Amino acid sequence: MFSELKFPVPWGHVAAKAWGPLEGHPVLCLHGWLDNANTFDKLIPLLPKDYYYVAMDFSGHGLSSHRPAGSPYYFLDYVSDVRRVAAALQWRRFTVMGHSMGGSVGGMFCFLYPEMVDKLILLESLGFLLAPEDTEAWLKSKRMVIDTLLSLEAKQQAPKARSPEAALHRLLEANGHLTAEGGAILLQRGATETPAGLVYNRDMRVHMSLHLQETQESFTVERCVNLLQKIQDRVLIILAQDGLLIPHKLDSRTQFMKTLREAFESTLKEHIQLVEVPGSHFVHLNEPEVVSGIISKFLTAQNARARL
Repeated sequence: MFSELKFPVPWGHVAAKAWGPLEGHPVLCLHGWLDNANTFDKLIPLLPKDYYYVAMDFSGHGLSSHRPAGSPYYFLDYVSDVRRVAAALQWRRFTVMGHSMGGSVGGMFCFLYPEMVDKLILLESLGFLLAPEDTEAWLKSKRMVIDTLLSLEAKQQAPKARSPEAALHRLLEANGHLTAEGGAILLQRGATETPAGLVYNRDMRVHMSLHLQETQESFTVERCVNLLQKIQDRVLIILAQDGLLIPHKLDSRTQFMKTLREAFESTLKEHIQLVEVPGSHFVHLNEPEVVSGIISKFLTAQNARARL
């Protein structure tokens, strides 16, 4: 069983759900882009019972409030959400587990507040989000952000209502890694029932957020390695064989990710555990038993490097 939580913020609240005893060691769970806290619904019940797991909805996602009118969603805003929730919970030191974009948010939080994190678990994430290296692509993405924000404000359209079947179909159509069961779980928190049908909860401005990574665009592999060394001995990276970060699937735009992964497997191989498992980008939701044992062993290991 889980309980619902709400944390007040200046623009409303950040919503979350929690499992386990309050006195258990805290684990903060961070979902991916356009997802919500329900992404951990099938995984957490398979993890050690004596931990206290809190899965939050980032602003503009799930049941959390949307940011104020006129404000885009910057990557660092999501990191601030994490800091606000940790402060509200009065957590001084805890474990971070993040999926996809949530892993990048968790990684940045660890770099900024290394004294607050004891272990970092990255699911289908390498801990970084990176913008295009090509200058013209960079300029185009920035112009698109401004134009899209102004266009959304000018239209002020009511959210589109869909039947439950159509809402699920649209979600699965946009994400080929989700199963129908996984999509239905995300919709439970990701949509609200209205007389006209289901309406997605997420803020439309969230769609621009992946183009707003100013805090990370100047990262080199060397800088990434230096940052990761701040949290060495406490990192578990799980990548799915049919996921988004397998080398043969990475195109020229994500060459940086391939180079970074190679650095993990060479320079940092003694400090970071990188494990490949069968499955897709949502393996933790579609087939949680594939990763639950690996994560459980990492969570409960007492030695410094928390070896598997």
